[in-house]
Amino acid sequence: MTAAATPDLSRFDVQARIARLIVYPVKSCAGVEVQEALLTETGLEFDRAWMLVDEAGRFVSQRELPRMALIRPQMKHYEMILRAPGMLALHIAYDRVEEPVRATIWKDEVAAYDMGDVAAQWFSDFLSEPDRPQRLRMVRFDPEHKRLSSLKWTGGVEAQTQFSDGYALLVVSQAAVDDFNARLAAEGHAAVDAIRFRPNLVLDSMEAHDEDRVAMLHIPTEQGEVQLQPVKPCVRCSIPDVDPANAQSQPAVGETLRSYRADPRMEGATTFGMNLIVRQGIDHLLKVGQQVGADLRFD
Repeated sequence: MTAAATPDLSRFDVQARIARLIVYPVKSCAGVEVQEALLTETGLEFDRAWMLVDEAGRFVSQRELPRMALIRPQMKHYEMILRAPGMLALHIAYDRVEEPVRATIWKDEVAAYDMGDVAAQWFSDFLSEPDRPQRLRMVRFDPEHKRLSSLKWTGGVEAQTQFSDGYALLVVSQAAVDDFNARLAAEGHAAVDAIRFRPNLVLDSMEAHDEDRVAMLHIPTEQGEVQLQPVKPCVRCSIPDVDPANAQSQPAVGETLRSYRADPRMEGATTFGMNLIVRQGIDHLLKVGQQVGADLRFD
């Protein structure tokens, strides 16, 4: 398919478009919106490649440290630059690692690399409070390690991920976000951006929550077709309550979600968006504006 070709997706029940692509280089820190991203075995390139851990090597997130939302990465050609209020910039070279370590993400213990004392001090200083000091380390996922998503949810497919909560990608529809914002407005609350739900892909030109109901996302690219399979509804914790602009909690977000998004597939837990695995298209380039086709699932 040439760059100028227009894919014919009329055979699919649902036709959509990639409206936004977002990479989260450091787990639970701010995302980086991009116009294009390389698809790898574990999701978008650099997504959740780095993570913060405590003294026991266990991951930390905005659940415990909401100020992580204020740490903003910038992806340059050879390095990532991290900025936070009141801090000098921290530069992390893409090809830099130090000691091999083990890190724990949920129930998984994985191979990783410590990123050194300078990075550890930078994060510890910013995330410490007078009555709550932090001793944190930054680690990078070891690309030789294979961390698999739940085989129960992937149907036995060995799908890889890095430091995400469990799956390569997360998708939400803009229509679902718009519907959610209408519910917030009806209660007198301000609208929120899709970034609250930490998606990698935001799709428009589709009905609200169609992402819950489709069997496979087909995305024609210049290199060939990408296939991303929705496998598990995304159960929501307190992170969408955290305002990424100021790291303050806004409980109305979670309360509104719980008022209408109890999911019987997850025993009544609150869900929003779908976790995806990569089925086809490794090393293909995803771009904002690409068309997406999918058939509805009837099960």
